[in-house]
Amino acid sequence: MTNYIIIAVLLLVLELCYFKIADRYNIIDKPNLRSSHSSITIRGGGIIFLLGAWLYAAFYGVHNLSFLLGVSMIGIISLVDDICSVKNSVRLLIQFAAMGLMFYSWGILNVDDWWMLLLALVFCTGIINAYNFMDGINGITGGYSIAMLVPLLLANRQIGYTDENFIVVALISVVVFCLFNFRTKARCFAGDVGSVTIAFIILYFLGALIIKTGDLWYLAFIVVYGVDSVLTICHRIMLKENITQPHRKHAYQLMANELKLPHVTVSTIYMIVQLIISLGAIYLKVDKWWYFAGVCVVLGVSYILFKMKYYHLHEEYLRSKQEAAK
Repeated sequence: MTNYIIIAVLLLVLELCYFKIADRYNIIDKPNLRSSHSSITIRGGGIIFLLGAWLYAAFYGVHNLSFLLGVSMIGIISLVDDICSVKNSVRLLIQFAAMGLMFYSWGILNVDDWWMLLLALVFCTGIINAYNFMDGINGITGGYSIAMLVPLLLANRQIGYTDENFIVVALISVVVFCLFNFRTKARCFAGDVGSVTIAFIILYFLGALIIKTGDLWYLAFIVVYGVDSVLTICHRIMLKENITQPHRKHAYQLMANELKLPHVTVSTIYMIVQLIISLGAIYLKVDKWWYFAGVCVVLGVSYILFKMKYYHLHEEYLRSKQEAAK
């Protein structure tokens, strides 16, 4: 417990120090057409997640050097991207290298199973980037990360798939970040360094859990983001849009922008829904695969009905922007 308190204090101090550095070197997020905020805010406050991983190693030892190298690589390139744009090819190359290190830490880096590694690489890249794309309103990355780390911690106490201290330290770093982001007027945004790094860390825990148990239904721990991301991509493909371009079509964006719900309220909804689903997956005495399938269906239908009812508001917003630009 003493170590946890010391780490929390250190993370708080380091975050405040980063704010001063960001202020001095103009590391800020300016609103644009995709943004759900209207004021200039410090970018990259999510560096605290990478610092948390380093503090874990400092206090508890380097138990997994390959993962620590991987998270450092992906975190540093994301921080550089927050400060000055990095070419997509360079960023993806480093992400792939970092995931290769994570696969090695999982013990699955076997060239004989190259096709499985390729599928895993595509899947993990998709999850990390989906987590990054979902970072758009105050509190959503921090709140959703808490909703994932708590069930991962509870599952670890049942199964023991990783060092519990690492999950706790990651959770502490998220809570400290939420002090500055999970509020009406955010002091900072996570930035790519935050959303990508915490996604990488959570993916490491989730992958270790699935490999330990052989149960893919643990993907229920990330199903809310998964359904929103996948169906939003499908929607944009139907609209013949370039899915790599910024947009404001996620369900949470419609809630925050067109329906004018407070950011904190929307983030809380996502956090609570995911937490309930994950706790149900752990504790309900039901067939886990049927539970996972049922959750996907309910979330999918809810998403479609929500979009059918409110998407016209986003179209009206786009038309107003086009008219204003004339």
